[in-house]
Amino acid sequence: MGLTDLPLRDDLHGQTPYGAPQLDVDVRLNTNENPFSPSAAVVASITEHVGAAAAGLNRYPDRDAVALRGALASYVSQRTGVAVSPDGVWPANGSNEVLQQLLQAFGGPGRSAVGFEPSYSMHRLICRGTGTDYVAYPRTASFDVTAAVAQSAIAETRPDIVFLCTPNNPTGTTVELDVIAQLYDATSGMVIVDEAYAEFSAGPSAVTLLSGRERLVVVRTLSKALELAGARIGYAVANRSVVDALQLVRLPYHLSAVTQAVGLAALEHTAELLHWVDELTVQRDRIARALEELGYDVYASEANFVFFGGLADQQKMWNKLVDASVLVRDVGVPGHLRVTAGTPDETDAFLEAIAAITKESSE
Repeated sequence: MGLTDLPLRDDLHGQTPYGAPQLDVDVRLNTNENPFSPSAAVVASITEHVGAAAAGLNRYPDRDAVALRGALASYVSQRTGVAVSPDGVWPANGSNEVLQQLLQAFGGPGRSAVGFEPSYSMHRLICRGTGTDYVAYPRTASFDVTAAVAQSAIAETRPDIVFLCTPNNPTGTTVELDVIAQLYDATSGMVIVDEAYAEFSAGPSAVTLLSGRERLVVVRTLSKALELAGARIGYAVANRSVVDALQLVRLPYHLSAVTQAVGLAALEHTAELLHWVDELTVQRDRIARALEELGYDVYASEANFVFFGGLADQQKMWNKLVDASVLVRDVGVPGHLRVTAGTPDETDAFLEAIAAITKESSE
């Protein structure tokens, strides 16, 4: 029995699930994870918090995650310089669940969303899963979003939701705050700013734009900078009324007591965990310089990865890197690949492999 034997929704036939290849290689630089494991002190703190939570696992967790929202509000306030209230923070199982809840609340059948591609593929997929029309507009040749082009797209589509990813995945490029503000003014719909890689960016967060903009939502995560990809904790920062709307569609007790405990423990160690952001930024910039020296087109990245082009055949390069036991990401943009900043040793392995392949190809 297969999918064709089931009464599946028509729009899901022929589709494939989201996922990145996980091959048995020495160096995995394809999923933008933080390669540094939490320290013994952080692990001990998480263990203590989870142990305390375990004693009450016969009961449902705090359905409103009050303590975690307070800790997240303090963290965002400290990082952005904006006084964020816990009432304006909403956590869920990774930023993807936050995005799904936003689409459940503000999208759906008969409604539409606009995105500027290439960008995070889950924006399109979550729209599909919630029955929201998704309309893609291209970025510029340098993978930017300009106010003029985006305003034209909004005027043409009149969307209920506008997606802006900054720093953008997969390109690492950013959207200026004044552009976000102009696009907010150009639409009557929700504007969702996906800031999954915010801690790696030198620029200010869109959280600084929230005051007076009740339809603006900033979505962030603890997966990247705070080494918690395995914990699945993302969150929205927005006007309180947006959080109230998300509570209308969230599943009961959606965030487990264990997940909340892990998040609280990690947020007690942000100074230590964020130390590795600086190291990854060094590795990112090192990769970018080396790729430029090899003759590739490199785009200015403010994330924990580098997007590069100038490849005659990106699939062929991807295969050769896999043969060298290095896994990067083919995101489907012709002539381009994306590589995550890893440890110094992982960076060495990638640069040695691509230098050798480049030399071989030129001979």
